[in-house]
Amino acid sequence: MPANKSFVDALQSIWSAGDAALPLDQRLPLAMRRNLVQRFEAAAVIDSSLNTTRLPKSRPVEPGDAMVVATSGSTGEPKGAVHTHASIKAAVDASSQRLGCDETDHWLACISLAHVGGLSVVLRALQLGSGLTVSDKTDQTAIDRALAGGATMVAVVPTMLKRLALGRFKKVLVGGSEIDFELPANAIATYGLTETFGGVVYDSLPLDGVEIRIAEDSGIEVKSPSCMRCYRDGSNPFTEDHWLPTGDLGRLEDGRLTVEGRSDDQIKTGGYKVWPHQVERVISAIDGVADCVVRGVPDAKWGQAVSAWIVVADSSRGVALEDIRKHVKNFLPDYCAPRFVQFLDRIPRSPLGKVLLSELPEAMPKKP
Repeated sequence: MPANKSFVDALQSIWSAGDAALPLDQRLPLAMRRNLVQRFEAAAVIDSSLNTTRLPKSRPVEPGDAMVVATSGSTGEPKGAVHTHASIKAAVDASSQRLGCDETDHWLACISLAHVGGLSVVLRALQLGSGLTVSDKTDQTAIDRALAGGATMVAVVPTMLKRLALGRFKKVLVGGSEIDFELPANAIATYGLTETFGGVVYDSLPLDGVEIRIAEDSGIEVKSPSCMRCYRDGSNPFTEDHWLPTGDLGRLEDGRLTVEGRSDDQIKTGGYKVWPHQVERVISAIDGVADCVVRGVPDAKWGQAVSAWIVVADSSRGVALEDIRKHVKNFLPDYCAPRFVQFLDRIPRSPLGKVLLSELPEAMPKKP
């Protein structure tokens, strides 16, 4: 089922029947979609013709449950975050209050409705009674058509903000992956998880009703009425005092949150700590580099070695390891310079722009 009015109608029909919905990303391979349906034990599938196919093995949800939303699965198999009608309402209320939006606004939903970024747009419009345009296209033509139809608000991922002209929107919410560039005046950087039903921090400030604390290991923890009830398998990641560890590291200064990155992504090399996004930003500025990802790989001498996977814009142009190391050392400490590099045709990314680490070449990159 593509992103269109039928999706919205089907969702409302599911809720009217007292059931919960599992949105499936149509960009996933069929085998992955089938795997999600089986693992999360769905009772039926509704297709693009609104036909319902009952499935033989299923498990009911709890009263009040509204959705099971698959996490990005960028580092492994996706989990199913179980959200209630109450957690979704809390998320919509908090974001709408911060944005100052109401029924006079018109939302454009143009990112995947299988993820909370796109779902939040639809549910915000439904709850507020505001205008809604749903598009399965994310090109400039679709954007211009929506603007001509009265759209004033939109949510996008960073890669879309780079390639689309969005200056005529009143507000542009940006999230889903790291933002490594300066945002235009009408854009708001959001931080949140599938488990929190999207952004709970806007431009570094927590939304009303959202609490943030930093654990002893610098881990970011969240307490919010928008948090999920549990995972679909029944597991519960919350601490004993009901805080949600996010898996991200950061710091709080004067009530403002700075997100350093995923705790699993931090590279520990030779006794030093390296944040991949800082190195990626420097490498991406090299002429001829179209995309890159930096991670640590096991190394007998250093513990981990800083390594880079790079896409070159012009395949005829050579980008040597030593040139990359020299460039990085001009902007960052020398231990941040990658010791290995591998060139790829593309960096595997999710629909939200997150790097799919499990799909990167497993072997240690070789020196060119």
